[in-house]
Amino acid sequence: MRDAWKRLGSFTAVGAVAFIVDISVFNILSSGLGVGPISSKVSSVALATGVSWLGSRHFTFREFRGRAKRQEALLFGLTNLVGLGIATACLFVSHYLLGFKSPLADNVSGNVIGVLLGNVFRYLAYRFVVFQPPHRVSAGWSGGVDRAPGNGPE
Repeated sequence: MRDAWKRLGSFTAVGAVAFIVDISVFNILSSGLGVGPISSKVSSVALATGVSWLGSRHFTFREFRGRAKRQEALLFGLTNLVGLGIATACLFVSHYLLGFKSPLADNVSGNVIGVLLGNVFRYLAYRFVVFQPPHRVSAGWSGGVDRAPGNGPE
């Protein structure tokens, strides 16, 4: 149980850094450069995803690195596409369907509600799908070779 709390704390710290990247880039693009809200969100999440993968891989879930790096990155990317869909859906509903078009409304819907809901999904997906202990990686994903942390392709 202690490891789970430590992992959740690390996930929160990595997520906080990625969130700062996400919200900063979103606001620079949408408010500072006049890029539309959806394009701004997609760009900011793409950059934040790279930050999050590095932090998750090297800090939060380092003992669960049983997959090859490419497979892990692919699953991580797909997980984040779903997370992006959650945040973007919240922003879309608020901005286009409900008509809340202020920068504050865009930030609340995309960067508070959307990120919160997306993070719940991401944590569960990272922990139970993306980062698997070496003995749980199936033959279909690892080519039939069980990999111990540090022993597989990095």
